[in-house]
Amino acid sequence: MALQPSLRALIVAGNPNAPHTLDVFLDYVCPFSARMANGIQNILRPKFEDGGEYEGKAKVVFRLQVQPWHSASTLTHEAGLAVLRASPEHFWPFSLALFKHQDEYFDIPTANLTPLQIRAKLIDLAASVIPFGDVEKVKDLLALKGTPNGGTGVTDDLKYNIKFARQNSIHVSPTCLWDGLVAGEISSGWGEEEWTRFLKTRVHF
Repeated sequence: MALQPSLRALIVAGNPNAPHTLDVFLDYVCPFSARMANGIQNILRPKFEDGGEYEGKAKVVFRLQVQPWHSASTLTHEAGLAVLRASPEHFWPFSLALFKHQDEYFDIPTANLTPLQIRAKLIDLAASVIPFGDVEKVKDLLALKGTPNGGTGVTDDLKYNIKFARQNSIHVSPTCLWDGLVAGEISSGWGEEEWTRFLKTRVHF
């Protein structure tokens, strides 16, 4: 599937030029998305990268799926995009850290926090993952612009991801596309056996 060049770091597993693409729509505050992210890290990355049996054959693209019924979802996705812009090589490690701490951004824990306080928490989390010199870049990207409704430095990137999901009629997270078509059989609960069976029938050498 197409990907805006500036967001190339959304390719979180495999060679960017690999012929097969697994698009995975994930929400940072969705528990099932966290399970899927762990599957990408522990099962798919070893298969798609150096020495893996599908090295150069398939890649995984993390598609940010904002679910606005969770009030902090937009803010967490903005933070992910800010890290992507400031320190692209740390986007996936930050994403894994955010999934690990996602319960801190659920509805009840954030109910009495302002958006600025939530952003501050997210910046602190980013600071635990990215180089010190990039933390200020993240802060700048998450700062509100001068106009009353101007958004942040990553608003356009957020719009891109939301529009991409909408035009593909993505409703829930996680949702997976294989080479552009919804693969409804994929589950966040899949382990090594299920992924092995799926890839054996879908990857053509």
